Amino acid sequence: MRILLIGSGGREHAFAWKLAQDPGCSALFIAPGNAGTAECGTNVPVSPTDFAGIRDFVLREGIEMVVVGPEEPLVRGIVDYFQADAELAPVPVIGPSAAGAQLEGSKAFAKKFMERWGIPTAPYREVTSVEEGKAFLRTLSPPYVLKADGLAAGKGVLILEEYQAAVAALQNMLAGQFGEASRRVVIEQFLRGIEFSVFVLTDGQTYKLLPEAKDYKRVGEGDIGPNTGGMGAVSPVPFFDADLKQKVEERIIRPTIQGLIAESIPYKGFIFFGLMNVGGDPYVIEYNCRMGDPETEVVLPRLKNHLTELFRAVAEGKLAEVEIEASPQAAVTVMLTAGGYPGDYRKGDRIEITPAPGCLYLHAGTRRDADGHLLTNGGRVLAVTSLASSLLLAAKQALYAAGEVHFEGKNYRRDIGQDVLSLPLYHLQAISTDPA
Repeated sequence: MRILLIGSGGREHAFAWKLAQDPGCSALFIAPGNAGTAECGTNVPVSPTDFAGIRDFVLREGIEMVVVGPEEPLVRGIVDYFQADAELAPVPVIGPSAAGAQLEGSKAFAKKFMERWGIPTAPYREVTSVEEGKAFLRTLSPPYVLKADGLAAGKGVLILEEYQAAVAALQNMLAGQFGEASRRVVIEQFLRGIEFSVFVLTDGQTYKLLPEAKDYKRVGEGDIGPNTGGMGAVSPVPFFDADLKQKVEERIIRPTIQGLIAESIPYKGFIFFGLMNVGGDPYVIEYNCRMGDPETEVVLPRLKNHLTELFRAVAEGKLAEVEIEASPQAAVTVMLTAGGYPGDYRKGDRIEITPAPGCLYLHAGTRRDADGHLLTNGGRVLAVTSLASSLLLAAKQALYAAGEVHFEGKNYRRDIGQDVLSLPLYHLQAISTDPA
């Protein structure tokens, strides 16, 4: 099968790495890709949102399947674009329709969807004016959670400890801090617990559960500082036991799939459930309409199935016939970031890697210069992933390997996975889901 993979980050390098080992993939192209994906297939200088350019390439190269990594082309309707074009319609696209992608594209849409289908989530209010927001904030206790309604590259969620700081942040967001994405803001009651992520692949009728993960969004060790696109991840998640898994499936996953079917929303692709474990009960923090990044960098190395087998089953509506096989090994990824990230960051610094045994180096923001030297080209530069017999060993190996990568301004968190390794220290506090 000739496959076009869309995207350029660490998630896409993980997909490309997996597909390059897949006997069902005869040719792999990545648009636009990065220095790492170029080692797995052929990079194509086409933007993920250049639908006309993608169309031309698909028809010219005889592409038989398109796999969409990032959210923006999905929210903009690339699946609908293919289905509306007689020449493109026979080419399956792994990803939801624009209507389905609104689960991520609009926090307000997602919240209303969850309300309609009785899916547990935090009480909230969507606001378009500061006065509306202030009135709802006064009903809450700190900390205060503010979310840009639209896409904001993983940085549109703010958690503030003080009421006045929350009001000031709300003013900035509504004034365009995150562009059009924050012209509408969702304010939520804070949920106190521990986050984790669950992923499913669906053909629109049934679903298959993939290995779970836990990511780390704050830039600083100890979960301090601003949110980022993700500083690392672990899989499996020790507290995701049979009881919690059953609750997630019964209360969240199945109602979500049933809701999409009942509302006639076409969805063939991944659904990412960002969840909070609150005293043993799961609540939805967010939906994503694609795999997470950096979670993909720990999920795919643990997945034994060939992706072409899974994707073909999705396209043909036969996913029920496939069984997911996951490795018992643990995976930990540590994200190396450029100096200044998630604010203004450096680019163009030379990267030197001394490879460590058993580690994967999944490129996120890299390029090669005319002489072939590897350079930084993004805020998140490289995800170093280790597979081992335990989370502790995988974390040690990933951190050692991270130290053996060198570039100017390199930053990474040295505490990835430490919280779940010492989980008994956590006392998860259940809170009321009634509005304050």
